[in-house]
Amino acid sequence: MRLRGVFLLAAVLLAVARAPHAYASEADHKYKAEEPVKLWVNKVGPYNNPQETYNYYSLPFCQPSENPTHKWGGLGEVLGGNELIDSQIDIKFLKNVDKGSICTIELDAQKVKQFSDAIESSYWFELFIGFVGETDKNNENKHYLYTHKNIVVKYNGNRIIHVNLTQESPKLLEAGKKLDMTYSVKWVQTNVAFARRFEVYLDYPFFEHQIHWFSIFNSFMMVIFLTGLVSMILMRTLRNDYAKYAREDDDLESLERDVNEESGWKLVHGDVFRPPRGLVFLSALVGIGTQLSALILLVIVLAIVGMLYVGRGAIITTFIVCYALTSCISGYVSGGLYSRNGGKNWIKSMILTASLFPFLCFSIGLVLNTIAIFYRSLAAIPFGTMVVVFVLWAFISFPLVLLGTVVGRNWSGAPNNPCRVKTIPRPIPEKKWYLTPSVISLMGGLLPFGSIFIEMYFVFTSFWNYKVYYVYGFMLLVFVILIIVTICVTIVGAVGYLGSTLFVRRIYRNIKCD
Repeated sequence: MRLRGVFLLAAVLLAVARAPHAYASEADHKYKAEEPVKLWVNKVGPYNNPQETYNYYSLPFCQPSENPTHKWGGLGEVLGGNELIDSQIDIKFLKNVDKGSICTIELDAQKVKQFSDAIESSYWFELFIGFVGETDKNNENKHYLYTHKNIVVKYNGNRIIHVNLTQESPKLLEAGKKLDMTYSVKWVQTNVAFARRFEVYLDYPFFEHQIHWFSIFNSFMMVIFLTGLVSMILMRTLRNDYAKYAREDDDLESLERDVNEESGWKLVHGDVFRPPRGLVFLSALVGIGTQLSALILLVIVLAIVGMLYVGRGAIITTFIVCYALTSCISGYVSGGLYSRNGGKNWIKSMILTASLFPFLCFSIGLVLNTIAIFYRSLAAIPFGTMVVVFVLWAFISFPLVLLGTVVGRNWSGAPNNPCRVKTIPRPIPEKKWYLTPSVISLMGGLLPFGSIFIEMYFVFTSFWNYKVYYVYGFMLLVFVILIIVTICVTIVGAVGYLGSTLFVRRIYRNIKCD
């Protein structure tokens, strides 16, 4: 019989006593000798799909009492699909256990099938991160379940620092067989400081590899190139236009010059400030985009300053709260833009700004939540959590959007166009296929995507490979580069599409008209 061996797996700070997580405010507990230490179980699921998770007791492990203790870990933890339940395993601080009994599992055909399916899918469980069992490939694919958990707890003084687990004693799964589930606990002293307890879970060689630095340098060089290109294009275009219109031409024939020979600013000055079609939708999108940009920047900075990666669900909670608090930004930008372009129905614009992004998230979440409920997955969002999120939107986000819209209409809503808009719109000339808006939009996304491609690789790798993403300094640099590249690409695309008069208003905004 060939076995895979024993899996040595680290706990993400094994939920201890009053503190299952790495937040100092929760985990900063000092123990006394033989004080009870609670071990919390969380979830199980296929190792190759981190998003498919189920309740730990969906598998026929040793079931707790009728009313086990549940640990509320916050809004972000619930949205992240976590459900902490007291395992009721008897662990006491500094007390070694050579072999303690958890329970006896009496196998039947249904339990054997559940365990076998879980083993085939390489199920892992999170009270620590480990595999349920193993398959003997040389003996007709028989399945074995680990029956002994060897827990090694490292401590410094009166605080728990680190927990390891090895699983032993694989037993063949057969209907009618009884399995004794046991555990052992060994306490080992360590010199690791409590403040540095989380560093063992950080993969420094992976995230701080030279390729990561090279990608930052590559993106930085792209920014320099694009900035130089944009500066050259604008200086050349504006200089030619200024020189052309500044020349004093006393020739009477110049007064009879056909308008079709005009180019540049004179060609489009009577149309660039015309209110666009779909003003309500455009204003809402610009406002929401500005808010999300500020939100992402704020969350990244908070992650750097507050080390949010050490707490399960902390990033999600921070994102939701900051989204609600920054809603005034979208209202201000959207309301100001809508009023400057002569919009009359500002309430419609405000409602669309406040509800468009949450509605999209709700629609996608509703579909995913329905699927999760059907499969009884922990990814299903409880109704109570939905109510909490709705209350945050209704009583914080929506009023702030209203406030921002009112302020934006009064402070930045007055039109300041330097030119009078012509009554009859100028016909938009035909453009080559590669200068059409759809092609320019698609091609314009290549360089911004290229600037963040490597960083997205690290983000998704941490997401799918159970790594802790902690290099938010890199993410901040990449985000700033992304903003600059996007601005430069937008300007280049606007200049390339100058003749259509759709995107030039920002370029020539401050040019005075005769």
